[in-house]
Amino acid sequence: MSKLIQHSLPVTSARSPLLQFLRFRGKINIQRPKEPHYERARVIAVTQPKYPQPVKSLTCFQTRAERTKVQLENPYNDIIAREVRNWLNHSQLVAIFHLNSITADEIYQVRVQLFKQNMHLKSYGRKIIGQAVAGTAYEAIMPLFHSNHCIVFSPDQQRLSTLLRLTRKVPQMVLIGGIVEQTLLSRNELIAYAQMPSLQVAQAQLVQTLNQAAGQVVQHLQAHQGNLVRVLDVHAQQSQAEETATETPKDASTPTES
Repeated sequence: MSKLIQHSLPVTSARSPLLQFLRFRGKINIQRPKEPHYERARVIAVTQPKYPQPVKSLTCFQTRAERTKVQLENPYNDIIAREVRNWLNHSQLVAIFHLNSITADEIYQVRVQLFKQNMHLKSYGRKIIGQAVAGTAYEAIMPLFHSNHCIVFSPDQQRLSTLLRLTRKVPQMVLIGGIVEQTLLSRNELIAYAQMPSLQVAQAQLVQTLNQAAGQVVQHLQAHQGNLVRVLDVHAQQSQAEETATETPKDASTPTES
């Protein structure tokens, strides 16, 4: 009976396992694996694939577009370029600053202070700026965008003095140029423009100068007549004094009646 059960159920028979798992003492170092056997190392070296490497002198300093010969165009850049062109066309004051090392909190505080004065601080990439000013009168500002920068737009050019006063407290922002009333100005020209009086004061000074010139013309035309009148007046006074001096002794020589 026992033999019949063993033949019918071979799994239940006690047999020694064919595979035995052994555990090594040390841990396997994944970062520094053990060197393979000499024969195995030869096989690995022979079977290792080799890919052709391009010359580094030709590809190291090339951009992705030059290597692939494909110009990558992003429609979003066109939208931002139109926005920059709109800012340039509708702003009477455009100031360009070079940005040194500055934190995000500091630039945010400057943006808030400028916004309170109706000025807007923006920052764009050089490619977008070049796309925005291409074929326009603003192409001359492209040499100012070779490094980290920011732009301040304002619809009122009289805000230039306020802008200089606010940015003077932030030494990380260095003024390098700007556009005032469609005219490109350097840093020194912008400072000189900020020191000029307002339009109303300049008009008043012009009216005063014109009135002064007209008054001087009238004064010069009447100068000879006035001099003649004064000379005749002095001559008349001298003649009257001489007549008075000649008549006085005759009156004194007449005898008095007793």
